[in-house]
Amino acid sequence: MTATTSADSSLPPLQLAPVIKRKQRTLWGDAWAQFRRNKLSMLGLFILFVIVAFCLFGPLFYTTDPTYIDVVKSETAPSWEHPMGTDDLGRDELARNMVGGRISLSVGVVAMLLAIFLGATIGLVAGYVRPLDNILMRFTDMMLALPLLPLLLVIIMLFRESLHNIFGPELGIFILIVVVIGVLGWMATARIVRGAVLSVKEKEFVEAATCVGSKSGPIMTRHILPNVLSPIIVSATIGVASAILTESVLSFLGLGFPSDVPTWGRLLFDGKDFLTRSPWMVLWPGVFISLTILAINFIGDGLRDALDPRMRR
Repeated sequence: MTATTSADSSLPPLQLAPVIKRKQRTLWGDAWAQFRRNKLSMLGLFILFVIVAFCLFGPLFYTTDPTYIDVVKSETAPSWEHPMGTDDLGRDELARNMVGGRISLSVGVVAMLLAIFLGATIGLVAGYVRPLDNILMRFTDMMLALPLLPLLLVIIMLFRESLHNIFGPELGIFILIVVVIGVLGWMATARIVRGAVLSVKEKEFVEAATCVGSKSGPIMTRHILPNVLSPIIVSATIGVASAILTESVLSFLGLGFPSDVPTWGRLLFDGKDFLTRSPWMVLWPGVFISLTILAINFIGDGLRDALDPRMRR
């Protein structure tokens, strides 16, 4: 008995194998991993980051006044003093493109937020509340049938002067353009969200929430809305590009911001008459508009694939 005990005590202690802790996977973590595999999406994200940084932080380093008029240096070609040249009044094009980018990007983001809010709300209610589905969708179809650009022109011509007198020339036209683009740009989001809600509301967790007595409002906001965020995010990226392009078209037609407020579309409108003599006046804002919309579309394509559960591994 004693020998057995001494033999057992001489054995090395039992060592447990180390427990390997695996990182918990999440929806957004998997989506980001899938998004990074898309080279065009990462390129679009990089281009958009550079353009936003150029517009936001560029004036901190390039301190030339975009409103300073120097007629002696009018239509000067790009040089070290003026890297993007000057316009017909001698104003620096680089400084004006920085300020114009701020305004154009602001219009795109704010109009997109308004359109996404309206579209997500209408689509959520139409998909979940069956009695309102037919009414809201027919109203959406009616809005889709309206010609967007002529309606924009009519609304701006009718309300431009009144908002100019109330809020001033810059803020008034900003509010008008943002509201008009947002109010007339929610229909596609509403239809996408409605389709997603019709699928999600038949899931077991929604039925369980209904059985325990949850009201329709909390069910829509806490259970259904988080599960339809992926199409909303993709629609938001497309909405930013569409809003920037619409604002550029309005400014190019002379119905956007005043002539002393340099948006990218306004710079195109001001430089079109000097295209043969000073092509840089049109080249730079056109390049910024094209790169921004192209980058946002690349990001939207990457988000669509990354948030699609069938594309994730």
